[in-house]
Amino acid sequence: MLDALDKGLLKAVADLEGIPKGAYNIRKNGKLLSRARSANIDIEGNADGTGIVVTVAPGTRGESVHIPVILSQAGLYDVVTNTFVIGAGADVTIVAGCGIHCGGEAPEGHEGIHEFRLEKGARVKYVEKHYAAGPGRGKRTLNPTTKVFLAEKAQAEMELTQIGGVDEANRLNEATLGPGSLLLITERVLTDGNQRAVSRNEILMAGEGSRSNLVSRSVIKGDSRQNFYATMVARARCFGHIECDAIIMEGGTNETIPSLKAEHPDAELTHEASIGKIASDQLTKLMSLGLTYEEAVNRIIQGFLK
Repeated sequence: MLDALDKGLLKAVADLEGIPKGAYNIRKNGKLLSRARSANIDIEGNADGTGIVVTVAPGTRGESVHIPVILSQAGLYDVVTNTFVIGAGADVTIVAGCGIHCGGEAPEGHEGIHEFRLEKGARVKYVEKHYAAGPGRGKRTLNPTTKVFLAEKAQAEMELTQIGGVDEANRLNEATLGPGSLLLITERVLTDGNQRAVSRNEILMAGEGSRSNLVSRSVIKGDSRQNFYATMVARARCFGHIECDAIIMEGGTNETIPSLKAEHPDAELTHEASIGKIASDQLTKLMSLGLTYEEAVNRIIQGFLK
């Protein structure tokens, strides 16, 4: 069912050695490759056939769902719309991600639109990795959209990573937070060569006592460019923080614009941003321990992106 190329992509984006246990949905070249459900997690195709609906039963705990996408078909731009309904009091992990293998001149791409609806007291950890490889020169595009709706006391932790090889990426994250809810987003992006990446984040803190923390880590190498935009709007007594740090190397460029909007007198919103290069003293210390310049740079980058 899975060839060597498929297995390599699944390992890169979902840390899978093969077909996972539990509930999963694997999509290859725009079509369903394999699917399984569990007693508490249902996966069905949506009404218009453009994606899936994942429903987690209330109270479900300790289970995971894997929904990776892999592409290796020249000229394919795959668009999928997925909905996740996490029942009250559930606590689950969802592992997504898309891996592209380009073998020729034709472009390949994927656009994943994911909507999360967490009911009262539900918790989800969402892990998404994007990766592209292959000897071809076709353009590799990944354009994810994530929409999150948190009911009272719901919690979502999101780890969003672009680990290399993607020529163009346009990400949109939207979230609406209810009373007492919590949203944690960590975004890590590495670009090189002539690659371009744009991240837009719009967080609405509508509920009393809601909290949100958005962290961005960017490494911009070669002549690549990254733009990071984040808007946090507070309409109740709440706390929100935006933190964005970027390392620029060679001819890379970066634009970072955090925006805070307080529409309630008891809202607490903060942000911090930094753009710079690798400190020479860090390189000197690592090279004194026997690492080459390239090894020292890679060690610093990997530590920064963690």
